[in-house]
Amino acid sequence: MNRKKNPFRASLGATPPVLVGRSEVIEDFALALDEGPGFHERVTLVTGTRGIGKTVLLNALEDTAEERSWWVISETATPGFVNRIRDTAYRRMVGHLRETRQKLSSFTLAGYALNWEDAETHHPDTTLRDVLTEFLDLQHQLDERLGQEPVGLLITIDELHYSVSDEVIDFGTVIQHLVRENADIAVAMAGIPAAVKPLLASKEAQNPVTFLRRANRVELGAVSDEDVETGLVKPVEAAGRSWDPQACGAAVAACGGYPFMIQLVGQWSFHYAQGDVIEADAAERGIAKAQRKLGQLVHEPALADLSDVDRTYLAAMARDDGPSRTAEIAERLSVSPQYANQYRRRLMEAEMILPVKTGYVDFELPYMRDYLREHIVNDAFSLVLGEDGQPRLPGL
Repeated sequence: MNRKKNPFRASLGATPPVLVGRSEVIEDFALALDEGPGFHERVTLVTGTRGIGKTVLLNALEDTAEERSWWVISETATPGFVNRIRDTAYRRMVGHLRETRQKLSSFTLAGYALNWEDAETHHPDTTLRDVLTEFLDLQHQLDERLGQEPVGLLITIDELHYSVSDEVIDFGTVIQHLVRENADIAVAMAGIPAAVKPLLASKEAQNPVTFLRRANRVELGAVSDEDVETGLVKPVEAAGRSWDPQACGAAVAACGGYPFMIQLVGQWSFHYAQGDVIEADAAERGIAKAQRKLGQLVHEPALADLSDVDRTYLAAMARDDGPSRTAEIAERLSVSPQYANQYRRRLMEAEMILPVKTGYVDFELPYMRDYLREHIVNDAFSLVLGEDGQPRLPGL
């Protein structure tokens, strides 16, 4: 039997075979690169829940830059990321010197003549700003000498987090200086709302991370059912199979516009198909498997980021089959509506829940209700239950 390779990529951050619903963001970013320094989209901040496609979008923006022969440095906002960017930029600069040795014998850098030998034995400056300035000055001079279109530098930073706020401030200060100097620099960053919001908040009427507040904000949400269908159908057809219409409809509905579910549902439905057509039974099994995997890969870490009280609020919501009335949630928790609203607002800021109409909220992540119902008494989530089995706030 000729086994067909599964075209879907159900791994967080992996670029899917067909990227859907993000074309406008990518086109705006491409325009910013093409039009030169000064375009707002050259500094972009992407936020959204887990599995909504933040890292995938960063991958696409990197591809957009590389298509224009730009340099790309990709980093994650863990301790030391500023120094890692500095060192990577320096290594790229020296490597580029070696590659162009045959084209130019020398060049002027930072106001003085620097030959190849000097550059290859030179050690990186102590600051990111010095290294990036030299890097971009070198590239600008090479562009002019070779008569080519300007080549810039894109830096992407994934998993932006307030825990490294000092480094984010240092990085932002450097980028602001380079932007003011009309350097060919672009930055794209991404993070979950709860990790990014403290970086955007004003502290004593001053915010040292002003470049984040001024950045082009991209808040990723669900994609349309039409886009979901495209994301499911095109990879399957490219792999030599097709969807039964009923099965495809069920798969689209199960995804709920959530990009990662497109890959999960597609992957497992394709896996369970017995022939060249994905029938309804294969889709049903694939959907069930996808829901379980979503719990492990998305729901569990999302809940782990929350406080006990926040998780208890969600547990109280999980009793409802649909949107929850906020006043009733407060009653279930035996607290005042004002007290419960503090946690409602926090959960909304974290994009765990969303308002659907006045006085009602619902879950932002698909299948979170089902996951909470299954795990509500699991000690791993530190949910506090009263004697009647209903969720209670800790200490009450």
